[in-house]
Amino acid sequence: MTQDLKRTLALPDAVSIVAGSMIGCGIFIVSADIARQVNSGLLLILIWVLAGFITLCGGLSLCELAANITEEGGQYVYLKKIFSEKIAFLYGWTLFLVIQTGTIAAVCVAFAKFFGIIVPFISTNNIIFHISFWNFSTQQLFAILTVITLSFINSRGIQYGVITQNIFTITKIISLAGIVVLGLLFGFNSHILQANFRIPFALTFDTINIIAVAIVGALFASITWNNITFIAGEVKHPQKNIPKALVYGVVLVVSLYLLMNMIYLGVLPIDEIKNAPQDIVAARTISQIFGNIGKDIIAVIIMISAFGCANGMILTGSRVYYKMAKDRAFFRPLALINRKTKVPVNSLWAQCLWICILILWGNYSELLDFVIYASLIFYILVTAGIFVYRKKFPNKNRKFRVNNFFPITFLILATYIVICLSIYKPLYTIPGLLITLAGIPVFHIWKNNTNI
Repeated sequence: MTQDLKRTLALPDAVSIVAGSMIGCGIFIVSADIARQVNSGLLLILIWVLAGFITLCGGLSLCELAANITEEGGQYVYLKKIFSEKIAFLYGWTLFLVIQTGTIAAVCVAFAKFFGIIVPFISTNNIIFHISFWNFSTQQLFAILTVITLSFINSRGIQYGVITQNIFTITKIISLAGIVVLGLLFGFNSHILQANFRIPFALTFDTINIIAVAIVGALFASITWNNITFIAGEVKHPQKNIPKALVYGVVLVVSLYLLMNMIYLGVLPIDEIKNAPQDIVAARTISQIFGNIGKDIIAVIIMISAFGCANGMILTGSRVYYKMAKDRAFFRPLALINRKTKVPVNSLWAQCLWICILILWGNYSELLDFVIYASLIFYILVTAGIFVYRKKFPNKNRKFRVNNFFPITFLILATYIVICLSIYKPLYTIPGLLITLAGIPVFHIWKNNTNI
């Protein structure tokens, strides 16, 4: 029923998947919400620096496992080898229900939203039909069609998905760099930057807790750096290329994110960042320089970013469910590899179906907290697993070993954020935890019914 996936992806493709999956819509939008929560330009940039540091620590930490465990499936495989099948299943279960599919749904909704700026017909106000309190809008329809289109592209063969990814990743990196250069040359004002960097707060535990909660948006804009590990079974020389891709991709994106926020703070006063129309800080920034046309320019850039991000996540996510099915921990038909395209087509289309359901159910802001909370819990588990792996497999040939500073730092910071989210945002975070725990009885059902 199954065949092996083929190793066809080179290092540039792997870097493109890391960077392209990370750069979505968040960098253009979430700074407004962060600014409202912290009410300080200095804290805003501090949050992005901290989020970048956490992401880099996590990426470097994962390099050790990625270099030594080169199967497809990423964190699912790591957790299975280090801890148990049950914990691995809970990760895959949560990835399918919330983490991967929820992020893709959110990004595709954002893609449709910004397409609607150019084509007003695509709108939440343009209702196709409604049932009781539930409405089905043209925006939801367009988001669903986007998911179906990307799933179809990737179902034709990995080369189609990777070519699409490379084109959109290069385009959005150039776009972000262009915004930085234009902002620096034509809009940057040192007086505005100095005013934004004034310190209107005292550094107390309350301030630290506010930062821990507000950082959700910045982490959401960076959280998908691990996606390259999902597709490790199709990367050439994975022991070398996956760690390199993680480091190169994460450093590139984190650098661009910091530069973008410095441009925001050098062009706009903090009050304008907080009150940017529809939270699109990038559009407000470009409009400050070029007038009303800036809104349309940013809408196109965000659409490019969202499309590329969704493509990368659709491409990689399907490999986890394929691996689970291959291990008889998920629906067996999802382990099917198409003989012609060498792609797990059933896994792709099952993922597509669930994403469409999420698009019909939720929205961008509601999904954000669910995704971050669940993701951080499993990032903490797999990072702690590095130390367990070293003890459990002491004689393994080590292709790469990370300095303990990075996993320990990541564990401390990520755990603190999870605790703060549990206290201050329980209405969104606790349901995410319950979804994960609901996988426990499902796991036992699968273990007792291997023919499902």
